[in-house]
Amino acid sequence: MGYTDPSSSRDLLGNRTLFFIFICAFAVVTLLQQILYGRNYLKRGLQFSWQNGEELANWTGTFNFTDDGAVKSGSDTGTRYFEFYEGPLEYNSTKCLELRQDIIEVKVLSMVKQTELFDRWKSLQMCKWEMNVTEANLFKSTLSRCCNAPAFLFTTQKNTPLGTKLKYEVDTSGIFHINQEIFKMFPKDMPYHRSQFKKCAVVGNGGILKNSRCGREIDSADFVFRSRMSPRWSDRHSHPFPFRFHKLEKWRKPFYNVLQVYENASVLLPAFYNTRNTDVSIRVKYVLDDFESQQAVYYFHPQYLINVSRYWLGQGVRAKRISTGLILVTAALELCEEVHLFGFWAFPMNPSGIFITHHYYDNVKPRPGFHAMPSEIFNFLHMHSKGILRVHTGTCSCC
Repeated sequence: MGYTDPSSSRDLLGNRTLFFIFICAFAVVTLLQQILYGRNYLKRGLQFSWQNGEELANWTGTFNFTDDGAVKSGSDTGTRYFEFYEGPLEYNSTKCLELRQDIIEVKVLSMVKQTELFDRWKSLQMCKWEMNVTEANLFKSTLSRCCNAPAFLFTTQKNTPLGTKLKYEVDTSGIFHINQEIFKMFPKDMPYHRSQFKKCAVVGNGGILKNSRCGREIDSADFVFRSRMSPRWSDRHSHPFPFRFHKLEKWRKPFYNVLQVYENASVLLPAFYNTRNTDVSIRVKYVLDDFESQQAVYYFHPQYLINVSRYWLGQGVRAKRISTGLILVTAALELCEEVHLFGFWAFPMNPSGIFITHHYYDNVKPRPGFHAMPSEIFNFLHMHSKGILRVHTGTCSCC
């Protein structure tokens, strides 16, 4: 049996012990690094996905991040929430209820900076939109009492009998006597009735419509309202666009040709807005009859326009005249079950802060003080948040 040095056994045991401790320490450090890396990765991933609107994984809880990066749970309204599941957030999710309330709680436009309003509106885009039937019906009943588009949107033989002394909307001292010739131009009754159309699109002229790719979605609606038929009708004036055709004393055929682009569209004109509009608006009917057009011509009832203006004045829209777009939106809310707005935006930049033209076809500004477009759009954002109508301000992905 050979000799064994006791000191070498102790050295070997000591080396093994030190090696084992080193392995354990290395494992602990590695584990801690992975935990810290995982937390930072989670934080960065969530923030990136929030900022870019990406669809996230199937998480249905909430996370709040503190300033030092720690993750905590809870429902503190002063912190940012993250709800995760495939697709946009559900209409009645906690986050969407909060985002809608962020807009509704702004009672007047002057309460917030424009950039803050944009941020609130942009955040709301992560949520699905649904019509709130209760809110929508309540609003429709209010319009029915004040304005009643199914009975008074147009002048008809029923609401404007032969011999009526019709008062103008603006030139209130002026009177137009409804004679037999004019009376025959009116439809017997309103051609549309309450909630006749399931889905309607109302198309404004805002620059936000440019490059929106919303044409197919607009065309998918059951009925489309357009506040201007072409750039020939300037937003700076309240005159119907036939004024751009020398009041139809000339250029009758070019005017007719422009209308044919819209095929089966009806033409709605403010013939009794003021005395200047009457002759040229009636001349439109003569032109279409002469060319045997199948397109109908209707005239706004001046009392309807007065009532709509009074209603929106009570909602904070203070201007010399409300826009044609707002008038059509008001009518659509009575004539349609569901209303979608396109091309309605009254700010020099879109919600992402990118500058846009005033109209989608030019950058001609309206006459200062004539319309109150920011107040009109502000009301639309409120109505969107309440589920009364939907405002489209982004790109479309219909069909």
